[in-house]
Amino acid sequence: MFLGDDLLAWLVIALGGAMCAGNIAALVRPPKKRRDANDLVKAPILRSLIMATIGGIAALWSLVSLF
Repeated sequence: MFLGDDLLAWLVIALGGAMCAGNIAALVRPPKKRRDANDLVKAPILRSLIMATIGGIAALWSLVSLF
């Protein structure tokens, strides 16, 4: 089996890490140009922090469960 018996843990690490990194990147460096009038100028701060925290906890929990 691909990646052994810990496939779910590896997937949660990948998704949680991407969720954390993507939301932090949206806060630190918002897009320079808006594509259309419906795009936001910057990411919503509270929602991005909550989603980054959830992703970080999921990735950390999964990493700990591998060890």
